Amino acid sequence: MNNFKAWLLMGLLTVLLVLIGSLINGRSGALLFFIIALAMNFFSYFFSDRVAISMTRSKPLAEHEAPELYDIIRNLTSSAGLPMPKVYITPSSQPNAFATGRNPAHSAVAVTEGLLQILNRSEIEGVLAHELAHVKNRDILIGTIAATIAGAITMIANMLQWGLIFGGGDEDNDNGFLGLAATLLMIILAPLAATLIQLSISRTREFQADASGARIAGQAGGLANALLKLERAASRIPMQVNPAASHMFIVNPLSGESFTRLFSTHPPIAERVRRLEELRL
Repeated sequence: MNNFKAWLLMGLLTVLLVLIGSLINGRSGALLFFIIALAMNFFSYFFSDRVAISMTRSKPLAEHEAPELYDIIRNLTSSAGLPMPKVYITPSSQPNAFATGRNPAHSAVAVTEGLLQILNRSEIEGVLAHELAHVKNRDILIGTIAATIAGAITMIANMLQWGLIFGGGDEDNDNGFLGLAATLLMIILAPLAATLIQLSISRTREFQADASGARIAGQAGGLANALLKLERAASRIPMQVNPAASHMFIVNPLSGESFTRLFSTHPPIAERVRRLEELRL
């Protein structure tokens, strides 16, 4: 089902970009944006994990650097029946984590430096079980594709904005007014569209991953306690991360920003903890 959603998301992106290209520069614009959409779809499917790692500035973490972390992950992957993912460290003092990749065989988990400092073993197990649940539920593909697409939409909007500033308009072009209107609309709506893409996929996935992660870990208390700690820390410790990737993290890394909370890609932590406490394993 999640693979279908991923293809649907990429199809909608293609239609959206072709329409925008058509409004900006007629048939030639539509063709150009169609080619761009195909390239983006190919790249986001096969290389979305690398994009996510790059957007978060994460680096590979060797086993000798974090033997206890590797031990936890091995135990959890064995319990979940999953292959061992690649392990990364994100250079941030805010405690957080995310998973990425197009399938379990090409998956990766990343934890921040702050997470290893603030959580105990049981809580780390809960967080990593949640991330491995994303892998097991096969919803990391659509999450990483959404991050890639959201980032691309924002990048295109920025390019159009600078083009509008320095390129001016073409008064001889019959479609000049429509192109200008489409460009302005894209500049205004693109960041909102990127957020809506993330909102459409994130909230339900988090509830499902919480429940599945608790079952993988064999207990819900570690994850519940971790979520409360992570929420408090996220409100105090900022993270320098591309907003397009914020929905991938276990808690919203931008939750300290009041405006961002209005469009939160994550369900309320209190509701997640309540559901975990009511979970019967």
